[in-house]
Amino acid sequence: MSQAREPVQIRQTDSRTAILESAERAFADQGFGGASIRAIAREAGVNQAMVHYYYQNKDQLFRSVVARRSGQVNDRRNDALDALFQDGIPGLEELMEALLRPTIEIGHDDAHGGPAYARLIVAFNNAADERSQNVAKEYYDPIARRSIDAMRRVVPALGKAEAVRSYLFAISLALSLMAKTGRAARLSDGLCDDSDTEETVANAVAFACAGIRALANKNNIQNRQSG
Repeated sequence: MSQAREPVQIRQTDSRTAILESAERAFADQGFGGASIRAIAREAGVNQAMVHYYYQNKDQLFRSVVARRSGQVNDRRNDALDALFQDGIPGLEELMEALLRPTIEIGHDDAHGGPAYARLIVAFNNAADERSQNVAKEYYDPIARRSIDAMRRVVPALGKAEAVRSYLFAISLALSLMAKTGRAARLSDGLCDDSDTEETVANAVAFACAGIRALANKNNIQNRQSG
């Protein structure tokens, strides 16, 4: 009985994956308003009714696209945070690599749709509409809050405001490095290679850590002056 159902289950999984990948590209290229269920279904090789069957409407489809990718990134971050704090307080560089590497790596993953996700998440991250903010609150705020708390444990001099700014600045940096545009090579006459994931992560971590330490030092100075 289970063997008879297995091919059907595989086909259903394949169809859902095809729909999500098609939707991700559509939302990345045309935005939420410009993406159409009909075009998404056509590119996914399914009929429109199947998209509605699995995802009800465009809003739910968008949320499912974000949920899939945010789950991939945030599972890695949560696992890394668990490991880092298992035996004490890690260094700032270790913490920032745990937070930045998953975002940069998924954007560099051409084989699994990384470029489309990179375009989508950068636009989504800068959107102030209610839909985008509600989705961010559900799928990104929990890991953001955990990361901010971790940063304050690693750098006690960071006040809450500085830790929030540090997190947002660092994540914005990672988002800007997701796409392999070739601009770094062009501006540096070939000295920089934004397709080199390891080099990109290492430089992003160094830059983020310097900024975080600067904010912590600024907070220390302000506290001494006010005291």
